[in-house]
Amino acid sequence: MIVINLDVMMAKRKMSLSDLSEKVGITIANLSILKNNKAKAIRFSTLDAICKALDCKVEDILEFRPDEKEEQK
Repeated sequence: MIVINLDVMMAKRKMSLSDLSEKVGITIANLSILKNNKAKAIRFSTLDAICKALDCKVEDILEFRPDEKEEQK
């Protein structure tokens, strides 16, 4: 499972959703979908813009967590 830690990075940078939205050029609604781990996909250009705005690396935002079912196999 891929987890999006956007909320963690935003908190570390003390940046609100509306501030990030303005910097990245993405609607608050779409950023909220990412922030709440409801997204099914993300464009590389979007990820690039978010990383630039938050001054972070991709791995600060995206995290892989193995599925519990797969770990038991």
